[in-house]
Amino acid sequence: MPNVFISGTGAYVPEKIVPNSFFEKVGSSDEWIYSKLGIKERRIVDGEATSDLAYKAGLEAVKNANLEVEDIDLIIVATTTPDRQAPSCACFVQEKMKAYKAVAFDVAAVCSGALFTISVGYQFVKNSVYNNVLVIGADTFSNIIDWNRRDSVFFGDGAGALVLSKTDEDKGFIDFDLHSDGRGKEHFTILGGGSETPASKETIEKGMHYFHMNGKEVFDTATKVVPESIQELLQKTNTSIDDVSFMIPHQPSIGILKTIAKKIKMPFEKVMTNMDRYANTSGATIPLVLDEVHRANRFKKDDLLLFAAVGAGWTWGTALYKW
Repeated sequence: MPNVFISGTGAYVPEKIVPNSFFEKVGSSDEWIYSKLGIKERRIVDGEATSDLAYKAGLEAVKNANLEVEDIDLIIVATTTPDRQAPSCACFVQEKMKAYKAVAFDVAAVCSGALFTISVGYQFVKNSVYNNVLVIGADTFSNIIDWNRRDSVFFGDGAGALVLSKTDEDKGFIDFDLHSDGRGKEHFTILGGGSETPASKETIEKGMHYFHMNGKEVFDTATKVVPESIQELLQKTNTSIDDVSFMIPHQPSIGILKTIAKKIKMPFEKVMTNMDRYANTSGATIPLVLDEVHRANRFKKDDLLLFAAVGAGWTWGTALYKW
């Protein structure tokens, strides 16, 4: 069976920059946000939909893979903020890319979305169903943020993409470790607008279409389950943490990442971050970081990359990759 490798990466972020000083009006400060979360600024859409960010990142990834749009067999978009409830954001992306030969659908796993979506795309290539799968993580959380609340500081908008292709070389994904626990569904959620609580005047007045988060539960859960998943994956693949060259994680907060690194005994300089410039871009975080490090030519042949994420649901997981 062929191996599955990342043949190209791409990214796109909006031009509009919102600095931490913007949040002084909701009782926060640049000092607190940067020291606790590691964020200095974030990008926010100005008239762009999620698919606009996604398709631009997707085109960059296809170009980086030295492929044409016609070579893409499948497009999967990880998003919590699709353009509409129907059709899928991936169908919008397919139309904007003019990738009419590609199958297109979405995956919903919030901040774990990109990692879960990679695992889905991996199966199609590994089993020779498709040759090239375009995975995109894209979110415009600015559309579901109550800008009058202090927790509005956490998120930014952006998109990252990667192409999964088959290879006979000794490189690519080694294994995945994925988990979910629906008992945590209330700790990060959007209460209004779904079939449980359809949109109404009351839901709008109560702000139920904005995300609601239990920050302590997010921190406690992330710093418990992610290290456990990493240990499971390393044990399953007979890999030492010292052999890992880079961790490419979701970007929840600098505090969470430092705690995870400490628990797994990884030097923090191996943990790749960009939340100082982009904040938490949810489903976009992993491919966005991956593209930045890739284009900086920091990866070397045979480097081991550790992907890690945790998101609402709960959803969480890890993956090991040989460059």
